[in-house]
Amino acid sequence: MMTYGAQHDDTILDGRYRVLERIGTGATATVHRGRDEFLGRDVAVKILTKPGGSEQSAGAAAAEVKILAGLQHHALVILLDAGIERAHPDEPHVYLVMELINGPDLKQHLAQGPLSHRHTAQIGHDLADALAYIHGNGVIHRDVKPGNVMVFDYYQDASRMRAKLTDFGIALISGRQGGAEGGFSGTAAYLSPEQARAEAVTAASDVYSLGLVLLECLTGKRAFPGDPLQSGVARLLHDPAIPEDLDQDWKKLLAAMTAGIPEERPSALEVSLALFDLASQARGRRKIDPSLISDDEPARMAAVAEYAILDTPPDGAFDTITALAARVFNVPIAIVSIVDHDRIWFKSHHGTEVEEIDRDPGLCASAILQGEVWVVENAAEDPRTLSNPLVTGELGLGFYAGAPLTTKEGHNLGTLCILDVSSRTMSESDTANLKDLAGLVMHDLDLRLESRRSTQTGAILDLSHVKKLAM
Repeated sequence: MMTYGAQHDDTILDGRYRVLERIGTGATATVHRGRDEFLGRDVAVKILTKPGGSEQSAGAAAAEVKILAGLQHHALVILLDAGIERAHPDEPHVYLVMELINGPDLKQHLAQGPLSHRHTAQIGHDLADALAYIHGNGVIHRDVKPGNVMVFDYYQDASRMRAKLTDFGIALISGRQGGAEGGFSGTAAYLSPEQARAEAVTAASDVYSLGLVLLECLTGKRAFPGDPLQSGVARLLHDPAIPEDLDQDWKKLLAAMTAGIPEERPSALEVSLALFDLASQARGRRKIDPSLISDDEPARMAAVAEYAILDTPPDGAFDTITALAARVFNVPIAIVSIVDHDRIWFKSHHGTEVEEIDRDPGLCASAILQGEVWVVENAAEDPRTLSNPLVTGELGLGFYAGAPLTTKEGHNLGTLCILDVSSRTMSESDTANLKDLAGLVMHDLDLRLESRRSTQTGAILDLSHVKKLAM
């Protein structure tokens, strides 16, 4: 059987993919960093360590994997190509070329402890959505487990955690061995009961496995620990233990997903919708520091609603202002923010790809409580911010200045703010300039509001005219 060096191998597959250092090894494949010489980009190359056995069987496997290359979904690691390595004609090996993702998998995340309910719901929603997509295309994963989930946490704890499902190509090939009955495939700790009995595998098996993954995310423990035989048999004897202190919605969903009878489990699409609701509920229930809530919060939120600027698609209206602010103040980041009841939305964000953060610890939530521009010149030493996660965490925020976006009635909708990773000073003229730029943002918002009011008034007058004609 052909093997590849642990450090480097000059093997080039199909004259295109150069095999580089090994970055992972599994029961059925080795994973290498690779180089697509044609496109000049790094890729991941997975080479099945179990040979195809014959040119015919390897060719059939490669043809099946190429079907998967047509699957495109935001929560799937993209399969770019597939082929057969024939260095040893008697032992052809199927290889897969996939997008290379540098980052931890869910197994590594869980080694540090369980996830929050909110983050569990978020990654679960992505994974269920991906499963619903591949199920709709006639594909069953057969090996949903933490090690096959890539996790992305773009902005520490303050942003949405995302996930991508990988290894679905290898799982399909393994699952097809033995024909429709599938045989014993997958990872023992996450098998469905029907997989453990070597019975026919359906989409419901993926739902069961995802249920075990989510349960582990919430508890930090495998539902069926032990060696493969002990773990595989355990699920035939009893259902997984679901903690009593979980919310009722979680308990109902996990119990349904891990039902012993496949037909009693919800579909992946139904799971995706349920997890979206749970993620939204968790965000809505997030406790906000009372000191960040103004006395006129109901009236302020009514004003935010009247301007109709939440959950609207990006329109680029304020991008010129944030770009100008970044140049004028020589800072890397400038943002137009709107403060919702639990989130801070970035309606324009120059210098960052982040689109929203939680209201706490966002500094804009503090800035809107001020009547004037709120400035933190040295965030690491300022008592107001020295323990803030945006300051102590990966971002390492050093400076913040936010000018409130104030309505004519005196309600602060959000801010025009500038940020820097270094501390800096803010002169009186700087403060005045930032306030003037915020005034430009507010002027545009007021024009939009007046235009919408005029349109609504015109529609009412037209309707009144029609009624008079009908009398």
